Amino acid sequence: MRGSAPDGFVARWWRGEAGVAGAVASALALPASAAYAAAMTLRNAAFDSGVLSIHRARIPVISVGNITVGGTGKTPFAGWVVAQLLASGHKPALVSRGYGWDEPSLHRRWNPGSLVVTNPDRRGGVAEATSQGADIAVLDDGFQHRRIGRDLDIVLLAERQGVRVRLLPRGPFREGLRALARADLVVLTHMGAPGRTMDHMANGVAAIRPDLPRVQLRFAPDAWRTLDDVEADPPDGKDLLGVTSVADPAPFGPMVNALTGAAVKVRVFPDHHDYSEADVRAIAEEAAGRPIVTTEKDSVKLVRFANALPDARVLGLRLDWEAGEDIVRQRIASLCEAHG
Repeated sequence: MRGSAPDGFVARWWRGEAGVAGAVASALALPASAAYAAAMTLRNAAFDSGVLSIHRARIPVISVGNITVGGTGKTPFAGWVVAQLLASGHKPALVSRGYGWDEPSLHRRWNPGSLVVTNPDRRGGVAEATSQGADIAVLDDGFQHRRIGRDLDIVLLAERQGVRVRLLPRGPFREGLRALARADLVVLTHMGAPGRTMDHMANGVAAIRPDLPRVQLRFAPDAWRTLDDVEADPPDGKDLLGVTSVADPAPFGPMVNALTGAAVKVRVFPDHHDYSEADVRAIAEEAAGRPIVTTEKDSVKLVRFANALPDARVLGLRLDWEAGEDIVRQRIASLCEAHG
């Protein structure tokens, strides 16, 4: 249940854009989806009943996760949580599965004063963090990793993924909305202007957990930077080439277009793609002198090719809170106070 999102036909199928082929795939995948749902139900029941044990760590654990495959913004949100802990004088550790080295690299860039631990076994990762002096652990993509207990469970839901729940492999959902009963906070996320789907999502959450407050944020464009993370001017040109390997690449081109007014052609690589020299040569050839724009997640992998991509610009994202920021901050502060 890793966080990587699919590409190509599968992504179009899940979005309902694959036509007849997608309808056939949905029908063929129905038995596998039913089997997956049954397996997840049994697994969760085993944890809930105590048949499978949950290990409590020696330090508090905050989980940032989702119920879908990628694309909710959990990694930058987890980075924000770590930043709040650092600002309050704690020694947090970001614990990641380590699938793809881009996300751990981003965490080290965003919060250089924090410890980053990569371990597919979150229980082992938290133990390692504890042994290295961390006083609180933040799990990046931890909601389904139930072997490790958590003191604050935060789940992100992205507007683009909607409320039409189709479990793997028929859709991007790892679990149905009923899984939100385990969450302590649910954060609704979006890019651009929020649509009617946000209210549908909020209603879906309220049906499962009427006690939870509405918490909502937007991932908004931030400052332009170079590949080696130096502030820079926006890209200059009427035509730009976008390059990205993020879980949900669709919003990237329109966002860059809205900021620059330029026509943007986006070349999409698989999520967590590790760029090679051949990839970079192909990118430079396709750019043909046009400025290149990419994401912060891609920049940590492309920085070693900065000389070959001298006119590349990086567009980062920031969290713009629309509702509930004070609630999230208070829950984090209360957790820290309770564990002294």
